[in-house]
Amino acid sequence: MIRAKIEIEGVVDKPDVVGAIFGQTEGLLGEDLDLRELQRTGRVGRIQIAVKSEGGMSKGEIVIPVSLNKTATAMLAASLETVDRVGPCTAKVTLEKLEDIRGAKRRRVVSRAISILKGWEEEIAPGTEEITSAVTAGKKKTVAKFGPENLPAGPELTESDEIIIVEGRADVINLMKSGIENTVAVEGTHVPKSVSELTRKSGKTIVAFLDGDRGGDLILRELMQVAKVDYIARAPEGKEVEELARPELLKALQTKIPAEQALALVSDSKAAAPPKKRSFFRRSPRPPRKEESRKEEVHRTEEKKVEPPKAPPRPNRGHQRAVPQVDQVFLAKIPQIKESFKAVLFNKNREVLVECGVADLAKTLESQSSVDAVVFDGVVTQRLVDMAATKQMRLIIGAAVADIESKPASLQIATFGDFEH
Repeated sequence: MIRAKIEIEGVVDKPDVVGAIFGQTEGLLGEDLDLRELQRTGRVGRIQIAVKSEGGMSKGEIVIPVSLNKTATAMLAASLETVDRVGPCTAKVTLEKLEDIRGAKRRRVVSRAISILKGWEEEIAPGTEEITSAVTAGKKKTVAKFGPENLPAGPELTESDEIIIVEGRADVINLMKSGIENTVAVEGTHVPKSVSELTRKSGKTIVAFLDGDRGGDLILRELMQVAKVDYIARAPEGKEVEELARPELLKALQTKIPAEQALALVSDSKAAAPPKKRSFFRRSPRPPRKEESRKEEVHRTEEKKVEPPKAPPRPNRGHQRAVPQVDQVFLAKIPQIKESFKAVLFNKNREVLVECGVADLAKTLESQSSVDAVVFDGVVTQRLVDMAATKQMRLIIGAAVADIESKPASLQIATFGDFEH
């Protein structure tokens, strides 16, 4: 909530102040922070103004409810102070405070909770452990069965809007301990027919939560062939879902990425890759044997005799990708987001529009009207290229590139590895 006071040398009414605010801030911060546009998209609420006139002077308060990040809120608040006239009268706007409504509500909740606790009689006020035990005993649930194969499943599988596919019964049990009960296990590397049909006919969001090992790779590849999967979450490298603690489980699910990107990254890890190639599973390479080291040394010596091309081409079904000349603004973002599964969207002035997770990139792109470039820690796919074409974007930089069948001539594509020296 932005709160400011206004002082006007003259007698004015509320509509005059409203008109001055909209008129004098229009275009000041660009299209994305224009007050009318922010109100149209629901990120700024109705502007509340109270004005009183006395002795030929008018004074009042301006209150603007906003739903923006801290930086955007501060910029919007600062723009109010540029209003210096209301109609023919000189005016001065002074910011009083930025109030976090959620913080105020939290304080009221804490205060009220303390008063409730004090009002309880000691003999009927159980401790935290007693409450937890009672709740756990009252809601204790067992592993359910799904389909003709009697697959292990969470009790909330059919009621939830999202389904989490895991590898085995132990994974289902571990997720249930953390309160996640919308699960079903495939029980091996062969995906049962009932699970395949569930993903295609249920109309729900499907997330595959797989171990960070070779078995997880195999199940991922089969799932993408026989089922409809929206997102992929992975346990940390070398760990299994059944052994993860609650914080690790939640973090893995929160950093899920679109299934097509996960599959492309797995495919990249199987193909020959240049040095420093990024892998979705963070695998550390096996130390080479002495014989292999000697072969590599000979190979490097032979390579020195031939001047390498300026940018190694990447085969993309019939055409090669040249490395574009990229502004330093974009290159500076690469080390900041690498290994983070984040995306940064820029406008034509090379200014950051918004940052988001890779899993939300497509949805964020659809909601933005002035995106010119994207730098993100994920795989450049044909679907992303098609979206970029509709937005008339000029540049995409990703961690890797999948097979691209077509792209507009005006769109440049590069990878993190293209700029590593």
